[in-house]
Amino acid sequence: MRKIKRQMMGLSKILMIILSLAILSAWQLNDVQDGNWVAPSSANQLKNPLNGDEAATKAGAVLYKQMCAICHGDKGKGDGMAGMSLNPRPSNFTKSAIQEQTDGAIFWKLTTGRSPMAGYEKILKENQRWQLVNYIRTFKK
Repeated sequence: MRKIKRQMMGLSKILMIILSLAILSAWQLNDVQDGNWVAPSSANQLKNPLNGDEAATKAGAVLYKQMCAICHGDKGKGDGMAGMSLNPRPSNFTKSAIQEQTDGAIFWKLTTGRSPMAGYEKILKENQRWQLVNYIRTFKK
């Protein structure tokens, strides 16, 4: 009887894990529209307080090399060494699909993250995230 009870508990745990993974996958799919990560429309209203600030862009370059290049690549093409095995793959910042987004949308994505990318709200200060937005704009073709 105890053996059956233990087996049932083990099976219950496995089912809970499978259910959790299914819910997580569905949640992530709701995040995606036509294969692209879409920020909420409210993010488009965020204004970049550092827009055009060359010193902020240079500071963003330093942050990018420290924190982003490992996955997104030195030239922002999504080809960094650590990003090769990620799913979804890191964004290619040179693509028009990224560059056509508002600064607010890019800032929102840096802030909130989406697996496998971390959210940087608690890791980077607000002005540092805007500095990264400025630097990401330099990858425009």
